[in-house]
Amino acid sequence: MSALHVAVVAGGASSEAGVSRASAAGVLRALQDAGHAPELLELDERLASNLLGGRFDVVFPAVHGRFGEDGCLQGLLEILGLPYVGSGVLSSALAMSKPHAKAQLRPFGVPLAAEVVVASGSDLALAAKDVRGKLGAAVVVKPGSGGSAIGVEPITASAPDGDLAAALGRVLALDPVALVEEMKAGKEVTCSVLEDEDGVPRALAATLILPKAAGWYDFRSKYAPSGSLHQCPAPFPKPLLDRISELAVRAHAALGCRDLSRVDFVVDDVRDEVTLLEVNTLPGMTATSLFPEAAGVAGVTFPALCDRLVRRAFTRPRLAAAVGLAMPT
Repeated sequence: MSALHVAVVAGGASSEAGVSRASAAGVLRALQDAGHAPELLELDERLASNLLGGRFDVVFPAVHGRFGEDGCLQGLLEILGLPYVGSGVLSSALAMSKPHAKAQLRPFGVPLAAEVVVASGSDLALAAKDVRGKLGAAVVVKPGSGGSAIGVEPITASAPDGDLAAALGRVLALDPVALVEEMKAGKEVTCSVLEDEDGVPRALAATLILPKAAGWYDFRSKYAPSGSLHQCPAPFPKPLLDRISELAVRAHAALGCRDLSRVDFVVDDVRDEVTLLEVNTLPGMTATSLFPEAAGVAGVTFPALCDRLVRRAFTRPRLAAAVGLAMPT
């Protein structure tokens, strides 16, 4: 198949725009190395006209966060009739909203932490007491949507209710919904899912994450130089690795993800109990990100991975335009 003209979309009005641009730079180089003709486009008000005027074969969204990963960009691409890498509108929106994702995943038997949702406008002092009454003293407060650990705050059991209320206020300044979960201590693990040529999701090797910049996998641990160490494959017994892989594929399918995803877990240090944290429909795509790293362990180089993703998107069957019915007279 000949080279493809690929629009690599990045940036946007998101707190994760900087992370997105780092992913886009990695994807751009990988696609060039694979022999394609990629072009970088910004996720802004000119995107639709730039996409239509560029005569692109396919779009690679290297976006994270609001407007890019939540179904908004995907909806635009559907309207423009442009094939694109990654999940569609509904699954993107579901995965981005953590409360909605958990509601969708729970009937599929996916192990999840207990949670309480606090909405903007709530009495935060009362909410803090309610949260601890339902979840226990040690909790994690996070925005209802978004990623890269932005806004996430662990609250220890010894912290006063006022600290929890203050954390809720900070999170609600970022997002109209705060998700509070019982704290699950243990090892942080991620498992990437890559669909094969027939669209069957296959788990790549799980990765154990050892944060260095903080006591948990925060923003600095994710992106600062030497902020964390990754062990891929994770040094776990086979039954535990099989459990993580099975749950990652189950979550990918339950949310209707497409092409790729990365599923994050915490594994209890004592009982090897696995708890799913979140599903990322557009994981980080720099050459050293977790998803390309796991693909490399499976023998798929970063250029080969990006080539595979754009070719699969380009050849994917497209929905035919609906035939309108005449209004009855």
